[in-house]
Amino acid sequence: MAIPEDTRCWLQPLATQTRTYKYRGETHAKRVPVAPDIPARAVAQIARELGAACWYRRTVSEGTKGPIAYEFARKRVQLCKEGPPAQTVWLVLKRTLGEEPTYWYYISHAPWSASFRLLGWLSGVRWAVEQCFAESKTELGMGHYELRKYTGWHHHMLTCMLAHFFLWHLKSRLGGKSTSADGISGAATARGDLTPQTLYLGRRVTLGQADPGAKPHGLSCPSQTA
Repeated sequence: MAIPEDTRCWLQPLATQTRTYKYRGETHAKRVPVAPDIPARAVAQIARELGAACWYRRTVSEGTKGPIAYEFARKRVQLCKEGPPAQTVWLVLKRTLGEEPTYWYYISHAPWSASFRLLGWLSGVRWAVEQCFAESKTELGMGHYELRKYTGWHHHMLTCMLAHFFLWHLKSRLGGKSTSADGISGAATARGDLTPQTLYLGRRVTLGQADPGAKPHGLSCPSQTA
């Protein structure tokens, strides 16, 4: 989740104390962190104080002008909420390359065992979700609904997102420049080479020849007659 640059936190582990409370007539106890004497610092300040050894360069995508790379860093921090400390989270930092980089800040509730590669990948997923929403609203009518209950709204959103994924899947396989490993392009449809097996199983089959490796895929297709 993206956070503003003035979000405050502590880097070092905080001391805890036992606090009791009552719930439904019973007394319970839990460990809560104690605010230290030093003030919490903004995540922007923490990012600029990190040494070069804390940053790792990762390529996130292949752009039109070459690979797009950023530098990532992560720290285990204790968030500050209106003064007292709150939950412990991962602070994921991302910046551009160069002498005057631009910074982005994220927090994650992932466990200690979460890999650095996974956190870096998650920090770049947001643009794909926003693109899905934008294309679904303009092409699939995601924004055209008149509902009063969450169940109906959720069904409409899910259906539009599934339709968007299906169309994206077809576009990647049928487009002029295929991004899939099988390389099926729009020319295959003109020659009649496109069958349910080539579309879903990634096999290129010549018209009039059977695919020996094809397996039943649960699709019903009318038989072709001369």
